[in-house]
Amino acid sequence: MKNKSTLLALILAAAASTNSVWADEKPFSIAIHGGAGTITKAKLTPQQQQAYRDKLTEAVNAGYKVLEKGGDSVVAIQAAINVMENSPLFNAGVGAVYTYDGAHEMDASIMDGKTMNAGAVSGVKHIKNPINLADAVMNQSPHVMLSGAGAEEFALTQGFTLVPANHFDTESRYKQLQDAKVKLRKAESELKAKSPDYQASLNGVPQIDYLDLDYKFGTVGAVALDKKGNLAAGTSTGGMTAKRFGRIGDSPVIGAGTYAENGVCAVSATGHGEYFIRYHVAGDICAKVKYQQKSIIQAADEVINQRLITAGGTGGVIAIDQRGNIATPFNTEGMYRATRKNGEPADVMIWRGR
Repeated sequence: MKNKSTLLALILAAAASTNSVWADEKPFSIAIHGGAGTITKAKLTPQQQQAYRDKLTEAVNAGYKVLEKGGDSVVAIQAAINVMENSPLFNAGVGAVYTYDGAHEMDASIMDGKTMNAGAVSGVKHIKNPINLADAVMNQSPHVMLSGAGAEEFALTQGFTLVPANHFDTESRYKQLQDAKVKLRKAESELKAKSPDYQASLNGVPQIDYLDLDYKFGTVGAVALDKKGNLAAGTSTGGMTAKRFGRIGDSPVIGAGTYAENGVCAVSATGHGEYFIRYHVAGDICAKVKYQQKSIIQAADEVINQRLITAGGTGGVIAIDQRGNIATPFNTEGMYRATRKNGEPADVMIWRGR
């Protein structure tokens, strides 16, 4: 009888051990980006490169720790994005670019692949971490997107503390604004010289393509798969330098800059927002995975390096599938990004050659 009890105990212990290993081996992973664009090695000193790599490592590890402990993918991506929103290195939160009038207007969105619920905010000016307010919209309101003063009024009902507008002021972003205005004025003068009859402005607004400026990148984002198989995606941005009239890009638009669906994929985008909206980039990638059974790597590459670039759009995405496979394609010179899978160290990259 004693031997039978001992044998039973050993069998139960082995089963428990097996279940524990199985639980630990469930795939989980996270990917983040800090913007795509003209990122040349000549423009970044070794110290600046290291600063970006260190902050990307900190951000991806913050999200990874949540996943490692069995936490939810939605919580993980917020943890990662918060690190980047709190850093002046990225065009989100404290590092947000300036509008033409010298203000800051920030956008963010988040999507839960488990529930297909989503939340977004646009044009907020006093929210320290816009991604957190997007999450509140998703979970505490019946709406998907709130904008401007209304979004901030809602933030107060949820216990958010508004920060002064100068919280987001940085010298480097202000210099970018001044440089952008010089380029805009130069382009306007050239157009006038080419065509004396050309109406260079309408109510003082230069009729040139703001999107040609090299200050449209820097958005941050994260995608994650947790141990329960739940996918999530989030994106946060300060928008485009020298933007006017409350311009909104793809970052707060579900299906364009952010998308997540359990069993399929999660995507966060960065780049030429107008094109990402027109071509429904995030949703298109997931549709290719869902309906054409393409791998996440193939689907993301087709959209970014074929369809989008053919149309004239530039930028990149981070994407993750239900098994934790990650794709990080971009059609620009570089994209700040980092990935980490269960049991592996963080992989931090800026260019194609790391």
